[in-house]
Amino acid sequence: MVLKLSGHLVSSGDRINYQLIADYAKLLRELYDGKSKWVVVVGGGDVARRYVDAARALGADEVMCDEVATIITRANARLMATCLGNIAQQRIPTSTEELRELATDGKIVVMGGLQPGQSTIAVAALAASVIKAERLIITTDVDGIYTSDPKVDPNAKPLPRVLLSELSKMVAELPQTAGKYPLIDNLAIAILQRSKIPCLYLNGRKLEDVKKAMMGENVGTLVMP
Repeated sequence: MVLKLSGHLVSSGDRINYQLIADYAKLLRELYDGKSKWVVVVGGGDVARRYVDAARALGADEVMCDEVATIITRANARLMATCLGNIAQQRIPTSTEELRELATDGKIVVMGGLQPGQSTIAVAALAASVIKAERLIITTDVDGIYTSDPKVDPNAKPLPRVLLSELSKMVAELPQTAGKYPLIDNLAIAILQRSKIPCLYLNGRKLEDVKKAMMGENVGTLVMP
């Protein structure tokens, strides 16, 4: 199983939500059997976006902005790994080779970004492919995927099930720059199309829903390849 923890949940404004990290660590300790291959991918959130904005203001190109954001995602991953303690690898992988190595040791692997041009959703999709996960769970700050952005459109309707091809069309016209990958990026879509791994989008603030998803139930929006 691969769990993608949204950076929006980890850091909002100028605050690191360490209590949410602790709550997720508690949930993972409750459910992990010590044998399965589990990966947690942590996003950068508002802290990463502030660093990206600063880098742009100082003249950095988009590759450098991505590199700055990646450093922040790995710092967030370090917080999660530290909180998980001895059930998690304390080394944060920086490549798929390191991920393969660490995922064979009976401990949860926690990671952030890998390289420029990849969102942490793409990293989560890669991780799911590497460990041959049965599903990818993507937490967000809303209840799933909607017909439009529910934060700005009061008439947005939740979608219980979406084909990956439909999701691809939904995001095709949206900009994808460092720190801003709406819903999913093109690389993540390509990886999921190739690996045929289904994923769930759900509200990461609802820990009971996250627990249900980790136990195999369908919660939020199911995205099928």
